[in-house]
Amino acid sequence: MPNSEKSGVQELNFSAIIGDRFGRYSKYIIQDRALPDIRDGLKPVQRRILYAMYADSNTADKPYRKSAKTVGNVIGNYHPHGDSSVYEAMVRMSQSWKNRLPLIDMHGNNGSMDGDPAAAMRYTEARLSKIASSLLSDIHADTVDWMLNFDDTLEEPRVLPARFPNLLVNGSTGISAGYATDIPPHNLAEVIDALIYLLEHDGKTVSLDQIMNFIKGPDFPTGAIIEGLDDLKAAYQTGQGKVVVRSKVEVESLKAGKSQLLISEIPYDINKGKLVQKIDEIRLNKKIDGIVDVRDDSDINGVSIVVELKRDVDPDAILAYLYKNTDLQVNYHFNMVAIDNRRPVVCSLPRMLEAYLDHQKEVVTRRTRYLLDKDQKRLHIVDGLIRVVSILDEVIATIRQSENKADAKDNLVKQYDFSMAQAEAIVTLQLYRLTNTDITALQAEKLDLNEQIQMYQNILANEKSLNRVLIKELKEVKKAFPSPRRTQLREEVKEVSVERTLLIPQEQVYVSVTREGYMKRTSLRSFGASDTLDLGSRDQDYPIFVRELSTHDAIVVLTSCGNYLHIPVNELPDIRWKDLGIHWSQNYQLEAGEEIVAVFAQTMSQDSADINDDRSNLVLVTAKGRAKQTPLSEFTTFRSYKTRSAQAIKLQDASDRLVAAYQAHQAGRYDLVLLTRRSYGLRFNLDQISSQGLKAQGVMAIKLKDDDCVAAAFVIHQELSRPQVFLLTQRGNVKRIDVAEFAASNRASVGNLILKELKAQPHRIIGAVALIKGNVPLIIQGDTGQQVELQAFDIPLTSRYNNGSTLADLDKLGQVTNLHIARLKLLDEQDD
Repeated sequence: MPNSEKSGVQELNFSAIIGDRFGRYSKYIIQDRALPDIRDGLKPVQRRILYAMYADSNTADKPYRKSAKTVGNVIGNYHPHGDSSVYEAMVRMSQSWKNRLPLIDMHGNNGSMDGDPAAAMRYTEARLSKIASSLLSDIHADTVDWMLNFDDTLEEPRVLPARFPNLLVNGSTGISAGYATDIPPHNLAEVIDALIYLLEHDGKTVSLDQIMNFIKGPDFPTGAIIEGLDDLKAAYQTGQGKVVVRSKVEVESLKAGKSQLLISEIPYDINKGKLVQKIDEIRLNKKIDGIVDVRDDSDINGVSIVVELKRDVDPDAILAYLYKNTDLQVNYHFNMVAIDNRRPVVCSLPRMLEAYLDHQKEVVTRRTRYLLDKDQKRLHIVDGLIRVVSILDEVIATIRQSENKADAKDNLVKQYDFSMAQAEAIVTLQLYRLTNTDITALQAEKLDLNEQIQMYQNILANEKSLNRVLIKELKEVKKAFPSPRRTQLREEVKEVSVERTLLIPQEQVYVSVTREGYMKRTSLRSFGASDTLDLGSRDQDYPIFVRELSTHDAIVVLTSCGNYLHIPVNELPDIRWKDLGIHWSQNYQLEAGEEIVAVFAQTMSQDSADINDDRSNLVLVTAKGRAKQTPLSEFTTFRSYKTRSAQAIKLQDASDRLVAAYQAHQAGRYDLVLLTRRSYGLRFNLDQISSQGLKAQGVMAIKLKDDDCVAAAFVIHQELSRPQVFLLTQRGNVKRIDVAEFAASNRASVGNLILKELKAQPHRIIGAVALIKGNVPLIIQGDTGQQVELQAFDIPLTSRYNNGSTLADLDKLGQVTNLHIARLKLLDEQDD
């Protein structure tokens, strides 16, 4: 025999062992730990706690008892697990904000809505609540099945009689292996009314709509408001779904135009402390500007969260933002899973009611049989005692002649035909019970017993009688524990739309963006107190956008990688005019070599004098010669707008880039002028460029020669008087030319040369500006870090075939790198 067999070692498949063991574990935690029973709505640990307290007479009519003693009893007798898990379950059953009707009455600190833990079990005291007695009522009348405890020394109930529908009233939550449950609490009176209706229509089909005439919806212990009855009905129909739960909030007006939000009810199972903290973080981080203070004034009387607002701020807009961004409004997800016939089942509302009634019918039937058997046995004894009176002398003589109690019972059975039970009652009878008074009492008891027996037999034989008993007892529970509905119901879900302009105090500011990507907003006061030309910037950097805007407006930043940023003005850093702004790379994830091409204002206010965004297009031109028009209104905010860019145009390949972007009114008449690096120029009507979405690549605008690319592009209104173009070549030549020199053509044409082609060191265009404002100041930069300023009209106007003039200070500049208009000087001169 192999050594392995001698030693008892077996070779088994590891995956099979793991599957078997995990299957057993899963079955255990599903059936006997994490999910409630559909009949009494309790998990095993909850049932054991309640039964242990009941068995130990720790009931509502007795004094409180240390929680540690109860936990010890539960662990020692029924639930051999950690004391913390038992105590936590005990604490949860005592929390009024978790349970619609708490099952345990606890003295001491049992936690709070802020998530504070309960005091240690050695400090708290507890007893069963009054309504918990209804769960355990008649438990010893053979109403439920019993099983041995973990060490086979005691018996414990498999399920409680549950004289009220605890599963629906208190709800349940739990996570198991492959299953989870979320059953909301309901109103006791509504559920009982629905059960009575079902009993009165027993045998008939009852629809969900008829049930919902009684059960309006969940009734959370924390109140709040449920919205969306259609969603609620779908959840009740399938056992799964969601509804919107919204806090109860009132707007209170204060003096001096101020107001505050008073939150008196919050959604179920929401941590109040974290909710207050979240609202305060919004205030501190200035995600919305309008909240002055947040405080929690909650006390023993209920929840009271106060949000103080600034003067003249729309409270409805602030509230809408808080609904959207905090747990003031949440979605409650129904997942009504319960153990039904030892199996986890997703249960609809009708199934839960049906299962509870089936359980109650069984409980009442078993109790009735138990009481019937008990009364029949008692009637048998009473009949024997009454008969003894008629033959009293003979019975006494027989007993006196007997040797002992056993002999006396045998003689009574033999001589007078008594049963053994009757004989036992006779020999133990006290003589004073044979008075006339007691005989009368026995006769009255016999009548009562006959009536009780007849009633029990009627209940067992007649389904309607059984239903009447259930209805009567359910009405008694409803009367004993009145509890008005706390949660309001609204048929429709109110859409939460956040108008950011209402959340932000309107203020006029100056917005500046530089070529290198430094951004800021500056108050009019700081701007007015500073030298206009003293904009904080680095050497060789210059502003490409300076404009007075409202904090309700936004800017759209187009980048060389074909992306765009949408930045609300109020989210730009508020920095003094002479200080450097924040570099865009600090907030946004950029691609390698990505640069800012253009910036546009997007006016959000209705009363602005600016062009309506809905009627403006952005014209985008790429280096590969493609172009498109896209409505400015499509450049909107998106989910990750605070950290990422979004696509503005699809580039042809990795070497392509966005060269130019301009704004054009849809009703205007424009020409699109394109200049290529190899000095080809093309002009055509902008209408030839179609309007496309953000993801589009555009159409071919100019046909490029080999190794050529678009160097510059301009959108020029056709009504302008003699517009011109000023261009710069890599050799330091500058040239001023009329746009009319560009012959009007069609898109996708090659265009005409605008510089004379040289065999040696031909001129290549590296920059150009459109002169539509007359004699503007220009800045030419070089790689030496120096720059030259000149007026545009200092350069003579030339024809197409002229290569322009050489810059006088070329030695100072070195290799020329860039050309741009001195925008700040224009601003200082109030030239629009």
